[in-house]
Amino acid sequence: MHLFRLALASLANRRFTALLTMFAIALSVTLLLAVERVRTEARASFASTISGTDLIVGARSGSINLLLYSVFRIGNATNNIRWDSFETVAADPKVKWAIPISLGDSHRGYRVMGTSQAYFEHYRYGRSQALQLRDGRAFADDPFEVVLGAEVADALHYRLGDRIVLAHGVATVSLVQHADKPFTVVGVLARTGTPVDRTLHISLAGMEALHVDWQNGVPARGAGKVSAEQARHMDLTPKAITAFLLGLNSKVATFAVQREINEFRGEPLLAILPGVALQELWSLMGTAEKALLMVSMFVVLTGLIGMLTAILTSLNERRREMAILRSVGARPWHIAGLLIVEAFALAAAGVVVGVMLLYIGIAAAQGFVQSTYGLYLPLSLPSAYEWQMLGGILIAALLMGCIPAWRAYRQSLADGLTIRV
Repeated sequence: MHLFRLALASLANRRFTALLTMFAIALSVTLLLAVERVRTEARASFASTISGTDLIVGARSGSINLLLYSVFRIGNATNNIRWDSFETVAADPKVKWAIPISLGDSHRGYRVMGTSQAYFEHYRYGRSQALQLRDGRAFADDPFEVVLGAEVADALHYRLGDRIVLAHGVATVSLVQHADKPFTVVGVLARTGTPVDRTLHISLAGMEALHVDWQNGVPARGAGKVSAEQARHMDLTPKAITAFLLGLNSKVATFAVQREINEFRGEPLLAILPGVALQELWSLMGTAEKALLMVSMFVVLTGLIGMLTAILTSLNERRREMAILRSVGARPWHIAGLLIVEAFALAAAGVVVGVMLLYIGIAAAQGFVQSTYGLYLPLSLPSAYEWQMLGGILIAALLMGCIPAWRAYRQSLADGLTIRV
């Protein structure tokens, strides 16, 4: 206890240097914990993008490519699936529900997805959470109705009743607009933190109506043009879709249904397990994830080395102080212990301030990060792994404190009560 009070008094006497050292450690601790928190939450958010879906089916390509365009709205399908193929698979007695997905259009950089009412009934994310409407309702009989994801509505400031024009293709800036067939916003989904937030949802009939007068990827001109009112009275059953999601009556049948779809004779199809594909995709990003964590650890190490340098630099200046302590009865191991306690106190203060800065930063940036990147950072207590990292920092500080402590011990033995400077 006496050593601790003496260490605090010594640090107070060198408060400017001590504060700078403590602040450097605090910033490095904040960075390390922030990277770990973002990494953990990003992985949890990534894994919870889709839940409760047993199989994702698309045209035969790669499992990651199918996952990217069907779930994350990234990239494009190599081919479409015939509607009759979807109906055949959906009619299988082992299939409980099926959600068709049709992609290909966009609106101001956001993807448009054609689907059915089954999407709002059966799609799950997170821990089997259902989609909820923040405002309005789901699309109904009118093909020209759209339900917006939360990010689309907030970023583009759309409200119920607004009319929007979709664009052909997925480019941010498109030269081909479906201006003759505007859609009316009838609903806005609650925020999910998934790609659903960045998607405009229309019915399959609406997707078909957009392209009913298109041929070979080019809109018709003159007499071949079909108005929105004319399209409403046409047969808008889709001829093809991009992919579909399946929920099965029994999890035991998953692999059997997957094999049947992969061997489907009507056309080449690929069925993947979402969890396996998500894990495979995340493993591809594992190197970058570990590299970022290693950089953060090196930043903490740099902060601790800065503390070591500050203590070592002050040793020669403090030899008179140590000689005075020896004169009042302090032994060499007291001097060594004093420096170890100082190193530990600096590191402990840095850890405490670093954790405080982390929570202040999360509280300040939580809304921005969630609205901009769809990543929710909770104000929760440190996890077991984070406690281990903080404990490791304190242990490293103690070990580093042994270096100046050993030098001070040797100097106090050599100097005795006479200071050689």
